[in-house]
Amino acid sequence: MSGQQVESRARPSWKMTLWIMAGVQFCMSIAFSSSNPFMALYVEQLGVHNLRHVDMLTGIIQGMTPLMAAIMSPFWGAMSDRRGRKMMVLRSTIAIAIFTGILGLAQSTWQLMIIRALQGSFSGFSAASIALVASVIPQDRLGFSLGWMQTSSMVGTLVGPLLGGVAADYFHNNYHMVFFLTTIFAFIAFIITLLWIKEPQVQRAVANRKPSLIGQFKSIKQFKTVQSMFVVLFLTQFTVMSVQPVLSVFMKELAGNVGYLNTVAGFAFAATGLADLIASPFLGKRSDKIGYRRVLTICMTGAGLFYLPQALAPNIWVFVASRFGLGMFIGEFCLRQTP
Repeated sequence: MSGQQVESRARPSWKMTLWIMAGVQFCMSIAFSSSNPFMALYVEQLGVHNLRHVDMLTGIIQGMTPLMAAIMSPFWGAMSDRRGRKMMVLRSTIAIAIFTGILGLAQSTWQLMIIRALQGSFSGFSAASIALVASVIPQDRLGFSLGWMQTSSMVGTLVGPLLGGVAADYFHNNYHMVFFLTTIFAFIAFIITLLWIKEPQVQRAVANRKPSLIGQFKSIKQFKTVQSMFVVLFLTQFTVMSVQPVLSVFMKELAGNVGYLNTVAGFAFAATGLADLIASPFLGKRSDKIGYRRVLTICMTGAGLFYLPQALAPNIWVFVASRFGLGMFIGEFCLRQTP
């Protein structure tokens, strides 16, 4: 048997790796998104009853995870070069599983904030999983594979809020139990990666020192096009994420203290993801015909228009319909910013 045949057999099947990692991505997306519909209500349950303080604290708590993830990303990127992509996926999945479970034990908003910060410090799952998939995928199938990874993430983000909302209502607003259940999905992702993912055995060079977060921002000055896209991307993410902490409180004002509030809140989050899933293929094809810049402009305009009926919604169903309309534009809006 030739050495080339031995190497081919030792190399993991890229198709198997892709489908397994798509499943892992799906599980982790559920773990990430299942608490979105009720986080503000959880803050209120922990003893904060002033609505202004609830909104402010929920925003800080929700923002701690991405903030710490951004600060720690250069460190984990360098570690990935030295230790391997699979190790980074295992690290992030087990850390997220543990800290999600601990979130269910929080007794105050300060504890919630600290745990979310620690969760962000050990995250980096998406970057690690994409790097792992890219390391085994043939170059001519990379677009196809990353498309499936994105789809699995979108579906998980769609299922997560629905599952979290339904579970919260089923357990009569016992949000601790929902966090414990969500932990299971992250543990499943960890076990699947540990047992069935094989990373190619390649010689790893000693990684060069990665620039700091401030250094990465400074490097943007070298690329004029990237500067404008960076601003647009920042504003997009700011627009999308800034309203999320207050959505469940706003929906409570519209619906009142109904017994299914968490489920409806989950449905409102999922409606945006569902619309994104439906609209993205169509808008993607239109981009090839009329250009990315024009589609980006259309999506920005459409997203802005669908925020207005949310603010003026007379009832919860108009609000959910407006969230669906927003999803028709906002997902592709984010996607088309990549040059």
